[in-house]
Amino acid sequence: MNRLFFKPSQSGMSKVEAARATLQDINPDVEIEVHNYDITTVHNFTHFMDRLSHAGLGEASKSVDLVLSCVDNFEARMAINQACNELGQVWMESGVSENAVSGHIQLVKPGETACFACAPPLVVASGIDEKTLKKEGVCAASLPTTMGVVAGLLVQNTLKYLLEFGKVSNYVGYNAMEDFFPSYSMKPNPQCDNSHCVKRQAIYQEKLASQPAQPVKESITAEKVTHESNEWGISLVDESVDNDDKTDGVVGEGLRYQYSPPTNSDLVATDTKPDTTSGPSVEELMQQLKNL
Repeated sequence: MNRLFFKPSQSGMSKVEAARATLQDINPDVEIEVHNYDITTVHNFTHFMDRLSHAGLGEASKSVDLVLSCVDNFEARMAINQACNELGQVWMESGVSENAVSGHIQLVKPGETACFACAPPLVVASGIDEKTLKKEGVCAASLPTTMGVVAGLLVQNTLKYLLEFGKVSNYVGYNAMEDFFPSYSMKPNPQCDNSHCVKRQAIYQEKLASQPAQPVKESITAEKVTHESNEWGISLVDESVDNDDKTDGVVGEGLRYQYSPPTNSDLVATDTKPDTTSGPSVEELMQQLKNL
């Protein structure tokens, strides 16, 4: 965020305040609500849950349409994942790797697709604190170019989801070193450590079971097209057989062929076997090659 929104004149401002100032300069009509706090604490997490439930446009009690995660650490992602699982809130996760040249976006539908806890990073799954893995000379905030590409993918997927056009991607990765964009879907883990995710999976399966079975589409056999009238006398002719009726050069009233196509009787059969009676033999050719 700091590499995409901060300006030199905003030195000393928080990321969220700088983001709001920059975005409102671009479009003053956008309403932006700023909260500068750590969502992993109990009090702030409760407030975060409340805003997700009541910050929708138009009605005070309406929940938000979509949550976009652009945080830079595991704890904050897990907090967002927990809140959205509890509320059944659809959200999109995004991130850029520590090596600065790769990233991803992921659509999370609680119960339908894998949540962030269904397939945790190897560091967390191994019980290692990510804060202890800081590498010397590595920029953990990544490059602004990589962040710009990932942000573009995230916004594009957001527009497709909200405006209902195109195909919404469940997961898109980005490898800047190879210009590689893997895309696939991730199913939820039935043994997910997040209890709310498991509950959402059960609710989703019940929803699928209650839906009527989709009828099997019968194969449609194309009917032969026939025309009752054929004013111009058009017909399909097999060129592999003789058509003596064409040799007179008359096609129809007032029309003639430019030339008369040859018939089988006009063609002279030829022997397709190569003529071996003339020209140098293979031995003679070999001798010529040796003399070169």
